[in-house]
Amino acid sequence: MAGARVPLWAICMLRVALATVYFQEEFLDGEHWRNRWVQSTNDSRFGHFRLSSGKFYGHKEKDKGLQTTQNGRFYAISARFKPFSNKGKTLVIQYTVKHEQKMDCGGGYIKVFPADVDQKNLNGKSQYYIMFAYMSLKDWEKHFLDASASKQSDWNGELDGDWPAPMLQKPPYQDGLKPEGIDKDIWLHHKMKNTNYLTQYDLSEFENIGAIGLELWQVRSGTIFDNFLITDDEEYADNFGKATWGETKGPEREMDAIQAKEEMKKAREEEEEELLSGKMNGRERYFNRFHRRNEL
Repeated sequence: MAGARVPLWAICMLRVALATVYFQEEFLDGEHWRNRWVQSTNDSRFGHFRLSSGKFYGHKEKDKGLQTTQNGRFYAISARFKPFSNKGKTLVIQYTVKHEQKMDCGGGYIKVFPADVDQKNLNGKSQYYIMFAYMSLKDWEKHFLDASASKQSDWNGELDGDWPAPMLQKPPYQDGLKPEGIDKDIWLHHKMKNTNYLTQYDLSEFENIGAIGLELWQVRSGTIFDNFLITDDEEYADNFGKATWGETKGPEREMDAIQAKEEMKKAREEEEEELLSGKMNGRERYFNRFHRRNEL
């Protein structure tokens, strides 16, 4: 007797049903995001966010995210969700970040907090479980964080933010052997005396995860954060990534390239106008002097 055949769509639906999505944010309902995200009032000088798709995008509405708006500011904002423990489970955290501005110095990372975090007073000293920073894989293969380095004596945590450990360069490949170093997916934590940092616990399992947020510094604003996801299912996360950034990255690049060409064309035209204007002005001055001499 032949076994019953299960439709592929049913298998896919079952897979989605098995996935636990702890938090997902795409900012698809306009300004209602303000009901879910809490701006910290710990410092009146904190910068503010707005919802924007930026200068270039794949879809003007779907690609909207939280954008920093003021230069030379700290930012602190967070969203809460039902607390959970990832003990014995897979934990996937992902998001998209877009820097449209020329970056001098600024954060592009997110933090995951305990459920009891004080959102209204969120700041650089707030305890967090994970600080998830992004780095290209070109970078990971050539460098790693120096976990033995000491903090600069003149570094002020309140003014300068979290101290970033320096990067060390890995030795080059030799005789076909890979250099000793860290795996590209491991984040090295620098042990510090500050009690806000969890240094004596398993840094992969947490009992009371309950909030996600942006607590960072930007010299030049304009960065956009979007498509936040926290789940226990890698396949769901992969599909979500393909449906968001995977769909928009191509059109974004095309729009950016078109705008870059238009800006270059405009700059050339303005330069040519200035040169032509300068030459004409020079001739006028010459003829004016000539006529005045004849009048004498």
